[in-house]
Parts: sequence; structure tokens; C-alpha cells
Amino acid sequence: MSMATARYAEHALAPERLRVMVVDDAVVVRGMIARWIKAEHDLEIVASMRGGREALEQVEQKDPDVVVLDVTMPDMDGLTALPRLLHKKPNLVVLMVSTLTRRNAEISLHALSLGAADYIAKPQTDREFASSESFRRELIDKIRVLGLRAKERARAKIGASVPELLPDLGGQGGHDTHRIARGAGRPEKLVLRPFPPTRPRVLLIGSSTGGPQALNAILGAMGRVIDTAPVLIAQHMPATFTAILAEHLARLSGRPAAEAVSGELIRAGQIYIAPGGRHMRVTRCDGHPFVLLDDGPPVNFCKPSVDPLFTSAAVVWGPWNLALILTGMGVDGARGAAQIVTAGGCAIAQDEASSVVWGMPGSVAQAGLASAVLPLDQIGPKLVRLFCGGRP
Repeated sequence: MSMATARYAEHALAPERLRVMVVDDAVVVRGMIARWIKAEHDLEIVASMRGGREALEQVEQKDPDVVVLDVTMPDMDGLTALPRLLHKKPNLVVLMVSTLTRRNAEISLHALSLGAADYIAKPQTDREFASSESFRRELIDKIRVLGLRAKERARAKIGASVPELLPDLGGQGGHDTHRIARGAGRPEKLVLRPFPPTRPRVLLIGSSTGGPQALNAILGAMGRVIDTAPVLIAQHMPATFTAILAEHLARLSGRPAAEAVSGELIRAGQIYIAPGGRHMRVTRCDGHPFVLLDDGPPVNFCKPSVDPLFTSAAVVWGPWNLALILTGMGVDGARGAAQIVTAGGCAIAQDEASSVVWGMPGSVAQAGLASAVLPLDQIGPKLVRLFCGGRP
């Protein structure tokens, strides 16, 4: 089990195993995923099916917690089956899987807007599929984390008492605390740092599971910020997906957005996306900031990783940085956020209730590095106030 799933596996509220349905027209793929799931003590395979139509006919009888749903199938494709499965079982967690083509990447990202929990890029051949330990780890991690998260939320809706949220999330005038609801009504206090006196001039964003939806919501609400500051984003995504994400964000924000190119000058008014499979760092030359891409090993199991972006930005821009850590599995971004704060910048974390997974933002918040912990719909307005001269 990876670090990304340790918290959920250790604190799972249910003794029963997560029930998983696999829907893929390739018999080799179905069989391999089923064997992987059977090897996990806390997961159970309840159905293995070749098409979306069969899955629709049996989803209520099999009652899965998680469905692994292929995008391309001859009977009924994944995009057609997805909303129908969610209509039959609204709390179902659906993971889209597809080979890495532009068309499949576009379909997978569209599936997120239809209610899919996440997507996974599938290796191209059966041989690569069988030998890809990284794909197996990512698939099992996401089944486990998202499945348990859905169960926690379902229980909270049914009967858990939820502590009242403290109204002040800003951390103004000194260290503050913010009480949040966790699990079955267990409160936890977070210590918030005061915002520094220096107005931020650079926005750095790190995100993973649930990130595309969160980025859409935030960038659509903060156009004024993009006009005054460069925006650099490290979203955990494979190649091809990041190019399509950049196109979506450009349309949504009405501002230039593209995969970053090594050596390009960083300017206000531009959104830079770390390309899938490359780390994005920043460097300074002759007094000007530039993008630096590298093909080094994964950091925190991720490539691109958030930490290389944050740590390099701390050196280049010091107190001008604002690091925003959005929904995602694991702890990527925590080490970099610590360096941002040490250099005089600040960090904001998405809150648990609005996060698909509170791993990345939770690690920053729980380490006392955040100056605010906010629900998704409050982050955009907060950034506008911070960057455009209002009160924190």
C-alpha cells in the first residue's frame, strides 16, 4: 500500500471490503484488474463485464462501491454508460480508464463534468499493461481512497453530527484556528498563519485527483488575477491530457494558457501548465524568470510534481509567491509550500469538505503552513482580494 492511501486504509470506518465492478471489453484487461483487486485484503471484485449495457443491467444487483469503466467499448461506450450508472446509483464512484490518445483524453476529461470521480491512462499494449507496476499502484490507490472517501461522506450525511464551522478562515492579525469536520464528526483544530504584508505577484497551483474540476471553478472566477500575475500549474496528469487541460482553461478564463516550454519567459497574464511527464521549475537569468523543464525521476510518485515548482519558485520570487494547494491524493506540495512560507510567501489550502481527496491540501493545512483553508467557491474571490489590493 502506498503512502497516498495509508490514512484511508488505517482509519476506514467500515469493516467490510470495498466492492468493485470492472467494465472493459478486453478480456486480458478485465482478468488482470480482477486479479489485482483480489490480491488486496480490503477490496473485493463483485463483477467483471465486457460492456456498458451489461453493467447497467446488473449494477443494482451487484451493488458495487466503485466501477472501473473503460472509455471505448463496442456495446455501449463508457461516456454513454457513465451518467446512466450514476442515475441508478448516485453515490457510485466511477473511474474512467483509457489508452493515451487525444480523443480518449478529451472523453475522459469530459467524463469528469458528467460525474466521474477520476480517470487513469491505460498502457497501450497487453504486455505493457501486465508489467506496469505504476498503473497497478495508481489504480488500486484510487479505488481505495475514492471508495473509502465516498463511504465516509455517505455516513456523514446519514447520521454523523457535524461540528459548526468557525466563521473566520482568514488568519488575520496573528495565528488563528479553524475547526473543521472530519470523518464521523471528529473535530480538528488547524493553526493558520497570518498573511504576510507583501502583496503576492505570482500564483502557483498544485492539484491532483479532482484538480481539473477545481481549476475550472477557480480560474473562471479570478480573471483579474491572471491579468496581474503569472499563473503556474502543476496538475498530476499524463502527457496529452495536460495539453487538453490547457486548451480548456484558456477557453474558460479567456486568457492565454498552454503547456509550458523550457526556456520561455514567464509573464503576467499567462497560464503555464506543467506538461505531462515533465517537471516544471522556474529559474532566473539576467534578472528575468524563465521556465525550466526536466525529465528527472518522479517526485512523490508524480511527474509532473508540485514540489519542484514550489521549491524553485521560493528561490526565484521569495515573498511574492502565493501557493494554492487543491484537492489531491498524497502529500505532494507540502515540502514546497514549507519553502514558500519560509521565503516569506503564503499558502492557501482547499478545505476537506469541497475536496475530492484531502491528501495534498490536508498535509499543508495540518502542518500549519496555510494562511487560509477555504471551500472551493471562496478561493477565487479570496485570490482577487489578495492580488488586487483588497483586505486578506
